[in-house]
Amino acid sequence: MEIQGKVIAVMEPKSGVSNASGNPWMLQEYVIETHDQFPRKMLFEVFGEEKIRQFSIQVGEELTVFFDINAREWNGRYFNSIRAWRVDRYDPNAPQNPIPTAGTAVPTQAPFPPAQPATQAAQPAQPAQPVQQQQPDFLQQNAEEDLPF
Repeated sequence: MEIQGKVIAVMEPKSGVSNASGNPWMLQEYVIETHDQFPRKMLFEVFGEEKIRQFSIQVGEELTVFFDINAREWNGRYFNSIRAWRVDRYDPNAPQNPIPTAGTAVPTQAPFPPAQPATQAAQPAQPAQPVQQQQPDFLQQNAEEDLPF
């Protein structure tokens, strides 16, 4: 899944040591706000010190965040985790569909083949024959048996 918007908050990193493996871990949370008519906010996390440094997310940046959602149970309650696995920066003022400029390749062929092959198009048209349609099996049954169960 993905969301696009502006980073409005960067939380303090959290770290600890895994009870299961004994390995250290680090997690940092961020809040992003969309640019929709009714803006939405979403808290997401980046797990791992390497990823936190690699993404280097700052307040005010325009991002596309690719994430996974997972729920985990703790003491009989479930909590959602929205974890980013990729972050792309973008410019919201850039045109969405840029116009080709000099030196840009422009396709010269139509994107779809012709509807009929050339050999069929040269043949004279024949009058259409009426098509007899059969009723589906469920319509041919007895009227008392029209319920599906």
